[in-house]
Amino acid sequence: MKQTPEQTHFLTRPNTIKWLWIIFSLVLAGLVALQLLIPIKGRFALEQGFAFAAWFGFGSCVAMVLLARVLGWWLKRSEDYYQSMPSIEMRPDDD
Repeated sequence: MKQTPEQTHFLTRPNTIKWLWIIFSLVLAGLVALQLLIPIKGRFALEQGFAFAAWFGFGSCVAMVLLARVLGWWLKRSEDYYQSMPSIEMRPDDD
């Protein structure tokens, strides 16, 4: 059964998603541009660079995704992992 646009949640509508992307992008660009007016006083010289928080956050996100992919590859088990384990026979207690 297909839902009409009035029945769907407003956050799942394509038009709403487009407007949210536009609004969020403008807010983020405004925050980065605000750094031109308000100087940042960081503890280190690198922190005082233009848009440090923006590129540091993006770089951290990329690093977390790459780390998750490496961990997923490293911890991956074969499909028959549990079938290949030796079975343990369960015996009733001898009470």
